[in-house]
Amino acid sequence: MAPKSENPASTPAAGTAAADFSIDPILHILRIFPYSFLRLPRLRLKLPTVTLPSAMTVYSLILLTYFMVVSGIVYDVIVEPPGIGSTQDRLTGSVRPVVFMTGRVNGQYIIEGLSSGFMFVLGGMGVVLLDLALDLKRDKSIRISFASAGIASVVIAYVMSMLFVRIKIPSYLR
Repeated sequence: MAPKSENPASTPAAGTAAADFSIDPILHILRIFPYSFLRLPRLRLKLPTVTLPSAMTVYSLILLTYFMVVSGIVYDVIVEPPGIGSTQDRLTGSVRPVVFMTGRVNGQYIIEGLSSGFMFVLGGMGVVLLDLALDLKRDKSIRISFASAGIASVVIAYVMSMLFVRIKIPSYLR
């Protein structure tokens, strides 16, 4: 908000500049008379106060944004791939669902992107739990719980992400 001027008469508005400095008495009367019987209302307006969001709210929004970006929401909106694919079985001829678009590194189904994004978020949450396990102010049992949950989350996220990569690219790292 801009600071108020010390001398309001020194900076007249552009529309009233001609009327303030005019020597014509009729213009002066026309400017004052219609408003002489009106009085200004006593308004007690309060400026809206903007409070900062809590740390957990900011963390949740950042985590949600990270999940959406890593899941490929931009790709899903632009390309509009199907949610899940399908392939025909060679032996029986029946159609079965396929979650991963094998052979195409630059393409994905919606479920494939969401599951990969969830694994990345799970690994990130595991790192956060490992950080919480280092807090010496907590009880030992809680620190052990945080550490074991963090290690399990990181290991599960890594193993599943590598499994996803091997399904997506069958000859990768072999």
